[in-house]
Amino acid sequence: MRMIMKPLSLILLLLFLPFIGPIASAQINIPKLSPHSVLIQEIGFNEITIDYSRPSVRGRVIFGDLVPFGQLWRTGANASTKIKFKDDVIMEGHEVPAGEYALYAIPEKDEWTIVLHTITTYWGVGKEYKAADDLIRFKVKTKTINHKIETMAIEMSDMAFQSCNLEIKWDHTLVKINIKLETDTKVMTEIDDKMKGISQATYYQSAVYYLENDKDLNKALEWIDKALFQNEQFWILRQKAMILAKLERFTEAIAIGERALAMAKAAENTDYTTQDEAQLAAWRTHLK
Repeated sequence: MRMIMKPLSLILLLLFLPFIGPIASAQINIPKLSPHSVLIQEIGFNEITIDYSRPSVRGRVIFGDLVPFGQLWRTGANASTKIKFKDDVIMEGHEVPAGEYALYAIPEKDEWTIVLHTITTYWGVGKEYKAADDLIRFKVKTKTINHKIETMAIEMSDMAFQSCNLEIKWDHTLVKINIKLETDTKVMTEIDDKMKGISQATYYQSAVYYLENDKDLNKALEWIDKALFQNEQFWILRQKAMILAKLERFTEAIAIGERALAMAKAAENTDYTTQDEAQLAAWRTHLK
């Protein structure tokens, strides 16, 4: 009996083989309903990466229904959303070491609890999820926006040297999370180190940084003068005029600004001439 069944099984298998190939090849590759997205944003000296899938509304009620209130949510679709920091940051007052974390949320009508979780390998929340593995939890207020965001988006906004906001928006809901960076400490350290090199570019860049970040303006003036001593250029003169104006030394600022304007016109640099003329007009109002 065994000798008869083996050849019979083989014959049946060979008969069905021609149908297996076409069935497998007939599978259709269709686009994902929640496409994968990666945002990489340089901010200051840091770099923030968001890796997530983006669901769409598609006529559904989102918060309070598709995404229930009071329950942990993956902050997107498919695998857990991940956020990565190249350097340490501070999120809403909480210290976050450099590294990659799962970004979860617990939505409520008027506020969300944001969760950074140390395990990033779960599909969504994951059955193995344990709150003990959270790095931090904090609350942020929600904002209702008039226009509908059909496809969920996570973006960086209000970017500056030392801070930015992470925005999560979907349907008519916006959540904004403040992130502070350690840019200033690094720049100040670098300025102190590079001052030993004493190049025109170093003096100029350091003076501009002090001007734009409301630091010691007298020190900025000292550095801009040293940059000018090595090689006088109209864009350097313009920065000196702006430092003087911020010190409320408007008469001196106007005199330096007029020199910068004349040199910019001689160089046929219309961008600078337009800016200089507008700035000079504003400074002259302080002398009336």
